[in-house]
This record gives sequence, structure tokens and C-alpha cells, in this order.
Amino acid sequence: MTTKLFRAKTPIITQTKLFINNEWVEPMDGGTLDTINPATGAKIATVSTAGVRDVDRAVHAARAALETGPWGRMDAATRGNLLFKLAGLVEKHAEELAALEAFNSGKTIVDSQGDVGAVVNWLLYYGGWADKIEGKTVPVRGNFLSYTLRQPVGVVGQIIPWNFPLLMLAWKWGPALACGNSIVMKAAEQTPLTALRMCELAQEAGFPAGVINMLNGLGEVTGDAMVVHPGIDKIAFTGHVETAKIIQKRAADTLKRTTFELGGKSPNVIFADCDMEKAVDGAFHAIYFHCGQCCTAGSRLFVEKKIQKEFVERLAVKAKARKVGDPLESSTQQGPQVSQEQLDKILGYVELGNKEGAKLVVGGQRKGTEGFFVEPTIFDNVTDNMSIAKDEIFGPVVSVLPFEDFDSMLDRANRTQYGLAAGVWTKDINKAHLYAKGVKAGTVWVNCYHVVDTTTPFGGFKMSGQGRENGEAALEHYTETKTVTVNLD
Repeated sequence: MTTKLFRAKTPIITQTKLFINNEWVEPMDGGTLDTINPATGAKIATVSTAGVRDVDRAVHAARAALETGPWGRMDAATRGNLLFKLAGLVEKHAEELAALEAFNSGKTIVDSQGDVGAVVNWLLYYGGWADKIEGKTVPVRGNFLSYTLRQPVGVVGQIIPWNFPLLMLAWKWGPALACGNSIVMKAAEQTPLTALRMCELAQEAGFPAGVINMLNGLGEVTGDAMVVHPGIDKIAFTGHVETAKIIQKRAADTLKRTTFELGGKSPNVIFADCDMEKAVDGAFHAIYFHCGQCCTAGSRLFVEKKIQKEFVERLAVKAKARKVGDPLESSTQQGPQVSQEQLDKILGYVELGNKEGAKLVVGGQRKGTEGFFVEPTIFDNVTDNMSIAKDEIFGPVVSVLPFEDFDSMLDRANRTQYGLAAGVWTKDINKAHLYAKGVKAGTVWVNCYHVVDTTTPFGGFKMSGQGRENGEAALEHYTETKTVTVNLD
């Protein structure tokens, strides 16, 4: 069956202001920033940015929604129904949202369509959780009745990244709203447009004023004002580890709760006994999905030495054939990097790889002169001490590291500050389970990669984060447990 090719329509931008207390408002300090089309480098729109006073009024709106508005008194089933309504509206506007995501982030239209479908699933999943978040009765000594209540943390500040704008929004909104919190969110400065459109849909779904507030702006201004604000009870951040360190320090004075989903330098291990064709396809997807701009990217490719030559040759054939181009074209397999900054960073690491003695097999160049495109790149015979093997490049660059035995490979795989994800390809079930047990990572994929579901906890070891997103695990971070004890004498 042949898939019909198409080009998505260039989206219409409907909102560029701040969304506070269910109103579209101009910033009090008059700040703006330009958002760029990464496929061309041209300006898409100018959006308003939030200063300290704008953060303050968003926090006050969120607090009022909890304490004096209908949200704080709303029963759990009704909260869940609002999430169901929002999911229905996302599904209704799926084509438009996917095109806007591809246009603003450079993600291919096919991948963007997949993300929109996942957003619907996340909202439905957490809508179903809303009336199932329960406390317990606790047996205690003496003639007392003790029970626990699980109540919302309060006003939560959420800061999302540019690589999965819609999906990361859903990961944050879903559990926070299901648990009854109100939200002040900062969209990534590079990709604010789908977040603003989602606020329009939340309005249409009927969320009360102040429950969802969306602020555009820079991390060092808008994000910092959120982190230090005493009226925000929790910060959930997805992004770079160095930014998370700053957030943790800045949040110390208010002792607000923090959860972090950070980067990775994930080891993807290929044993000689693997299914070669599936392993090549899997390793290719592991690194080149969304231009390598994925925190779980399998960027350290450990290949057993006896199959190294054949494996790299097969991988190179696929890399050379990959269609890089306009993300709105359905035939495009890889779009641009998100920004000039990312393009320069990636090409800088390619230069380092060459200087430090790795073998450049394919790629390593900017593609074209317009937009921020990078060729799929493979380095072979990489050693553990090279920069391309240690640092998170966040681009379509894979490092092939040969190995000869299981124990030394596992030691090398764990020799990193990160611990977000890992993969293994083998027909030997014992090796697969030993690797899954021994590797220090929050998610391990066996004979697959990048499989993430609404139901599975997601997060990292070491400097890849604190806490877990998705599944029931995420609810723990958006509720407080209260103990109530009644004297029955």
C-alpha cells in the first residue's frame, strides 16, 4: 500500500500575547521576542514576553483559582471531564496543531502528527485518573481513626523545552490538573506557538479562570522569576542539567518542591548475536529521531567488535539515504535543528571529533545554506575520553564505540554523569536481563528504542533528573499527603 504524499498547510498564527487568568494580555513591561522558522531562518511572529510583574499576576491568578475560584471546589470527576474535553478539541484540531508544531520547531510533519496523537492519549489517561487519586485508612494504636488525604501541591510552575513542545506540555498539564493544581507554565522561547494555541483550546474546553496561565519569555528572566516566587509551590523543569542546578539553588530560599527531567548520553549496545537488520534500524532510529534532539537519543553506540565493520557500513548506507528537508513535506525524514545556536554547537562537536581522532564515516556538514540543517553524522572508532562520547550534543551525531566483552562494556556504559535511558540488542535473554539490571538508567529498551507510553514512569538516574513523569508515578509529585487522626473515645 502506497502512502499518499502531501505538504501541510502553512499555519495561521492566532495568538502571541500572554495568557493570564483566562485572558490574552499584553506584558506590563512591554517585552517581546521573535520566534523563528528553523527551516528558513525567517521570523514567524513576534510574541509578548513576561517580566517579573507578569509572573506575579499569573501566580496570583493561579492562587485565586485554587482558594476562591471554582477550581478548588470542583469535584474530581468534573476535573477529569475537562481533560477529556480538551483531549477531544486537540483531536479535532490535530491537523492544525501538527502543522504549527512542525513550522515552529522543525519537527517533521509525520512526527508532529504522532506527537499530537500522543497528546490526546496523555490527556485522556490523566483525565481518567482524576477521580481515582485516593487516600488510605491507617491502623494505629489506641482508640483512634487515622486516614490520609491526597491533596494538590498548589500552584505549580512548569518550564518546558523546545524539542517536544506539545508533548512536554501534555506531560506536565495532565498529572498537575488531574490532581487539582493550578499552573503557571513557561513555554520555550524558541517554540511558544503551540503552547499558546493549547491555551485557546483550554479556554474553549471550559477550564476556569486562573487554572492555566502561559508565559512566554527567556529562562533568565521569566523562568527565574517563577523559580524564586514564594507563591509557587513546586517547579517541574525539563531541560539542561546546568539550568537545573541553577533552579535548585534559586529555589532553596522558598524550599519549593522541584522535579527535573534532564539530558542523557544514552548507551545503545549491539551484541553480535542480534538480529542485524532490526538492530541497524533500531540504532538508526535511536539517534536520528527528531534530528537527534531527544534527551534519550542513543548517541553512544556500543557495537561488539566482531560485527563492527558490517554494522557501521549498513548504518552509513541508511544515513546517506535519509531525506533531509522541508518539515512540512510528508516525504521528509529529517527536518532542521531548532536554531542557529544548535547548528553551531553540533558542527563544533563534529570539528572536535575530527581533532580528537575519531573516524568520520559520513555526514558532518551543514546541509544547504538556508535554515539550520545538519547531515546525519557517524563517527567510528570513538574512545570514551573523546568529547563526542562524553557530552550531550543534542544533534544527529552518533559515536560508535567498539567492545569485546560484557563486563568492560557495562562499566564503560555507566561511566557517565547521565542515566536517562539505555538500549540493548541481542537474542540472548540472559544478557538482555543482566544488562537491564546493571546499566544505570531510568529506562531500558530491549530490542527496541524510544518506546514511551502514558503508563510507564519516565525519568533518570544521576544527573539525568529527579522524580518521574508519566503513569501513576507522576501523581506522587503533584499531591501532598495529609494525615487526619480522630479520637474515638
